[in-house]
Amino acid sequence: MSFNAFGKPSETVDFGGEVDYAAYEWFKDPPPRPEPQTPLQQPGQTYAPPPSVIEKNEMCQFALEAAPNVLFGRYKQYGQLGVLAWCSEFGEMIDELKRLGIAGDMFVATRDTALKACQEILRLQLEIKMQIIVIHLSSQVARLRRFLDADHVWEDYPETRFPLDPNAFPL
Repeated sequence: MSFNAFGKPSETVDFGGEVDYAAYEWFKDPPPRPEPQTPLQQPGQTYAPPPSVIEKNEMCQFALEAAPNVLFGRYKQYGQLGVLAWCSEFGEMIDELKRLGIAGDMFVATRDTALKACQEILRLQLEIKMQIIVIHLSSQVARLRRFLDADHVWEDYPETRFPLDPNAFPL
């Protein structure tokens, strides 16, 4: 008697003899070659994006150009918590930019506007005492920058100011 994977007895079914493969010629014929794919656009033709792609890019550019001003307005109106709330909205905009970029519909101008917006956001002089908000804001900006320009190393992030210096205590 044999046992299954759970350790319980199971009956074995035997169908009889082995299949004879002696007359079969293995790897006799090469697999069929795939047909060459035609390029999406012919050389010499210019790409004309659909109106919906143009509209999405224009909306993203408008939102990105306004982002630093909206962030500063939220900071003036609600303080540190306004910055935290704005980070959530900015994260949604980053997700939309990623969808646009992955679909191949992002214009170079939209990308440049996004990188410029990131730079302006970090240049704002916001007096944020809660360091977790500084870290969250910086991580959202870094997330967008990594998507747009993964090879570049950015050094303009704000430094965190914790009450105690962790380097002052040796391990």
